[in-house]
Parts: sequence; C-alpha cells; structure tokens
Amino acid sequence: MQTFRKDERLCSKKIIHKLFLEGNDFSEFPFKVIWMFVSLSTENATQILISIPKKNFKKAVDRNYLKRMIREAYRLNKATLQGSLSANQRQLAFSLIYIGKNILTYKEIENKIILILQRLQQLNENNSE
Repeated sequence: MQTFRKDERLCSKKIIHKLFLEGNDFSEFPFKVIWMFVSLSTENATQILISIPKKNFKKAVDRNYLKRMIREAYRLNKATLQGSLSANQRQLAFSLIYIGKNILTYKEIENKIILILQRLQQLNENNSE
C-alpha cells in the first residue's frame, strides 16, 4: 500500500535519542542513514525520520521542498523493505539526513532512496541468519 501515515514517522524522543546514540550508519551521497532494529509501538515494520539541516539550506521553502520529494520517493518504494522486515518479524527505525549542498532532481533523489532501501533490506537479511 502506497501511503505514508503518521504512525510511519519516527516521533518518539526516546527512540530518536537511542537511534543517534547506538544506531549504525552509512552514507549514500547526498544522504546519511542512521538505522537500528527496535521494538516499535505500532504494527508498521518501519519508522522514518527525515532531516534537512538548516545550515545547508537557509530557506524553509527549500527544506520543505526536499522533504516533500524524499517522502514521496520513500512512499513509492518502501514496499519491498517492509515486506522483508515483516517476513523476519522485525521492526526498523531509521533517519535520513540530507547532507548535500545542492538540491537534486526528484529522479536522482528517488534513485538514491531506492539504493538506501535495498541496502537496508540486505542488512535485515544478513542479520536474520
């Protein structure tokens, strides 16, 4: 299902704090991904936090535009990751931080999101063995 509801967003301050302290990370330019397997209070397999630093994009219009593109790319491509996590009965919390200095096109962002989701899926499959 291609929706992006409130319960798919990472809002818990405890989980966010734990994610940034103990989580694993990798970079897929222009994103830095911090991830961790957790026990979430919802039935969703994933929760995501999207962050665009004010340091790199001073105008709120630019930050909001990037967040909108990232959310849309994630919404359309999350199904395989969620299916893989559900099959292994796991839940994943992760953060996408846009570390680039320029605004990429939607197609470039979508390609990077797909690579990130595939990598998270591989991490899930490797850790389940």
